[in-house]
Parts: sequence; C-alpha cells; structure tokens
Amino acid sequence: MIFDIEVNNKIIKAKKGETILSALSRNGIKVPTLCFMEDLLPTGACRICVVEVEGQDNLVPSCAQPVEEWMKIKTHSPKVIKARKTIVELLLSNHPDDCLYCERNGNCELQKLAIQLNVLERRISGKKGNQKADRSGSSMVRDPKKCILCGRCVRVCEEIVGVTAIDFIKRGNQCEITPSFKKGINLSSCINCGQCIMVCPTGALYERDHLPEIIDSLNNPAKHVVIQYSPTISVSLAEEFGVKSGKDINGMLNAALRKIGFNRIFDTSFAADINTMEVANQLVARVKENQNLPMFSSCCPAWVKYVEQTHPELIPNLSTTKSPQQMMGALVKSYYAENQHIAPADIYTVSVMPCIAKKFEAQREEMTHKGITDVDAVLTTRELAKLIRLYGIDIMNIESELADTILGTRSSSGKLYAVSGGVSEAVARTTFAILTGKDLVNFKITELRVHNKNRKEYRLKAGDYEIGFAVVSDMINAEKLMKEIKSGRKDLHFIEVMSCQGGCVNGGGQPIPARKEDIKARIKCIYDVDDKESIKFAHKNPQLSEIYKNYLSVSGEDHSNQILHTGFTKRDVLL
Repeated sequence: MIFDIEVNNKIIKAKKGETILSALSRNGIKVPTLCFMEDLLPTGACRICVVEVEGQDNLVPSCAQPVEEWMKIKTHSPKVIKARKTIVELLLSNHPDDCLYCERNGNCELQKLAIQLNVLERRISGKKGNQKADRSGSSMVRDPKKCILCGRCVRVCEEIVGVTAIDFIKRGNQCEITPSFKKGINLSSCINCGQCIMVCPTGALYERDHLPEIIDSLNNPAKHVVIQYSPTISVSLAEEFGVKSGKDINGMLNAALRKIGFNRIFDTSFAADINTMEVANQLVARVKENQNLPMFSSCCPAWVKYVEQTHPELIPNLSTTKSPQQMMGALVKSYYAENQHIAPADIYTVSVMPCIAKKFEAQREEMTHKGITDVDAVLTTRELAKLIRLYGIDIMNIESELADTILGTRSSSGKLYAVSGGVSEAVARTTFAILTGKDLVNFKITELRVHNKNRKEYRLKAGDYEIGFAVVSDMINAEKLMKEIKSGRKDLHFIEVMSCQGGCVNGGGQPIPARKEDIKARIKCIYDVDDKESIKFAHKNPQLSEIYKNYLSVSGEDHSNQILHTGFTKRDVLL
C-alpha cells in the first residue's frame, strides 16, 4: 500500500510497513545515521537520525519508527539540528583529539558529521579514555579510545559474518566493546575477515600497517622487491582516487608500481590459474576415490581459520592447495629466483590484497620453508592507494603497461577468483577438461553468477560423472550447509566458501565505504573481462603449461607438493 506523507512541507510517497528513514532515502532526502545498518533490524541506539513528527512531544528515530499516513515530518528543523549537534558534541567530548594522525582522517563519519553540523568548538568536556590500542592481531589494530559504541562492528560480526568475536560489556559510561575476557584480538575467535573495519565509522578499527617495512625494502639496494596484486585490485583501486566504481585500471596499476620502484610486477591471477589446476586435479582424484568429500576450498584464509578453530573435524575435507597469494610468493622465491639467479633470501615479496586476512595468512608457520617466508608483506587496496599518493603518482593520467611476463600470463578464469562463485566456475571448467578431454562449450556458468543469493549450486556433467558444486559467502550460510552435509547430504563434491558476501570484491581491505552499487559494478567488471579475453580456461594458459613441464613436474623433484600445497591444524581460541 502506497500513501502520501508530508516531509518539509512537501508531499512524498511512502509504503506501509517501511520506516521513516527508508521512505526519506527512497525520495532522495538524506538523514544522517551512525548505528543504522541496511538490511538489519534497527536498534535506534545513536539517535543521530531523529526527526520531528507533528503531534509527537519527543523527536523520533527515523530508522526505527514506522511511517504512518497522518505524518507531517521535519527532517532539519531547529529542534532536530540542535539535538543532532548535541549528540555529536557528546561523542566528541571524550574522543581523542588526534584527527591529523588518525587512520580515518578525511574518511571518518564522526568527523564529517561534525563538519555538517557546524561543530566548531568544544562546549562539552568529558574524560578522555586511556585504553591502550590492541596491536596483538596480525591483521588489524583495535583502538577502543576511538570507539563511539555504535555497535556496527558487533552486529556485522554476529549477524552477517556469523563469528561473534566481539561484544558489549558493562553498562552506562563504563560500556565498551571487546573480545572475550577483554583479551587481545589474537586470542579471540576473530577470523580476520575485516568486515568490522568496513563498517566502523571512526578509526577504532583498522588494518596493521605494512607500509614502513615495504618502503625500507624499496630503498634497500640489497633487496630485490617483487609485488603481486590480486585479481580484484585493478577493478576497485580507482575508487580510492575518486573514479566511479567498476573501472578496470590494470595497465595503469602496472605503470604506477614500476614508477614506485618495484623490480618485478606480477598478476596473482596467474597463480589463480595454477590454483585452479591443483584444485581440479585434487577434486577429480577425491571423486574417483570417494575420499574426503565434499572438498572445501582453501583460498579464503578467514574461512580456513574458521574451520581450524570451529570445525577441526572438517580439516581433512579442506583442499590442501595454498591460496593464489601464497602460491605466487612461493614460486617467486623458488622458480623465479632460480630463473633469475637471485638468492631467495635477497627477494622481498609484497602482495596487494582486498583482504586483511591475507596478512594473517602470510605469517602462518606453514607458509615458511627453511626460514624463507612465501610472502613478506601484504598491502590492502587502501594501503596501496596511500603508497601511490606518497610517491606523488597521478595514477589516472599515466600510460598503461603490462605486468612482467615470466609469471604474468593469465586466463580470464584466474580473474574470476575475485567474485563469489568464481573459484567454482574456474575449477568446473578445468575439471570438465580433465574428465572428458574437451572444453566446456558453455563456459559461462550462470548458476554460479547469481548475485545476492545466500547459496548457489551447480551440477557439472562430465562423462560418466556428475559433480555437485555449492557456493556460500559468510559463516552463517556455511554453517547451514555444513549441517545439511552432517545430516547425510551426499550430492555435493566441491564447496566454495568466502567469508565476505560477494567474495573478494567486498573484502575487508577494500575502499571504505563499500556501497552495494560499488560491489555490483566491480562484479560486472570482472565478468566483462571474462567475456572479452581470449584465454578462458586455466589449463589453456600457455605459460602455466610451460612451468609445469619444466619445473613443477620434473621427474625426481617434489616441487609441486612443496611449493603449491600445505596443511592445516586444529586451532584453540578463547570463546
């Protein structure tokens, strides 16, 4: 049912059952929010979104108040503005005065609200927090002094990701958000997905900074510095420079990295092709032997950590293949090092990833061999943008260049790893070829491309085999599927799990804020690459065939298993 309501002396359309905020947003009327999260039930905690409704004595929170036909609303009356300004002043009263040094300076919602509401002086003084920043985690830093208790991090962790690593404790002015038993984030059940960072309105949560050591290595003539970048980076980085989402700047990215001074630049999509080959061969072997099925993907380090700490009984079902990041790092310090006659210890490897969990993955014990770490440092998309600005590079106005070719040729299947369902689609294409000796004619698997669906399933018919694929994002949907499997479901053989909804295009290291339209634009851009490029199958990558023939599969050598595979173990954490 649609009816008219009056807003700021004008008539707009509203729908029965929706909130005032929803009706206002649909009609292009902007009301500020802090605690509100789209698609989740409102809490009405912050009161920044209050509006004046004629006939009501008190201001009402627009995020939680259902709209009614009789309503006459003022969204920016003097009473409303005064209330919002007071709320912001109260939040600022005990907030640190370190905006110039804050991680979120220039992209802080509290800072923007203060500017919008013309808060120019401190009228309310409060006691500053003295909590120490929690730097125990390998992926992120938690600074409770900057927390404004909006609760968005708690809600995304519990209601969207499904981990519940942090929560509110105490009450009143003693209230705070913390991991279990107020211990460090490294001891918690946190899986390092970074979605809490994406929704935090201030600098209370941010990724661990790897820029200083990378800059030191770039300035060290004794170090040969190699950088790789995820399939996602080229379609999301431009947003950090004010460009509309969905623009692929792959060539300009290569040029910018060379100007910074990296000795070699590699596209991780090449390693994604190798990952596809290894996963497909492992899947075929397990299907034929009917062993450790269904096989779960191991590309997402947040998902792997979740299995290790929550479902260790499923560790044998994880694919033993390293993620593309770690494969590329290992190849750089083995194959590339031998090819270029460089000592592995003299190579410093950097990866650019859309995910802070990759920082955790890079420092895992399993990713170090004879004292040599596969990947030395990891940058998020946001950190890479900082590095480019630091070196004064106008990335949107430089000539495009190609990545280095020694480990650079890729198929469009490798690029698909950026989106939820992309790993499964790439693996399905190559699995079909292994089982039939032919390529899929209809290589575009539409069943795996449905956006905003909690679960996607696909049946691959290849010769005498029918292989079931399933794709889920976040741990809530993964749990539902695991319950089905434990209850006896047998028709699934490969399950792709990503911790972030939509896949890596929506990773915890991507530009902030992550709007729905931005995610959709990035996904479309990835699929456009798949449509346009000529090599669409990992097994058709000519460079991949060469490296298998001349290095990974050389008789008497165990290169393939040593470089490309790993193991996982049970992990104990505080609940």
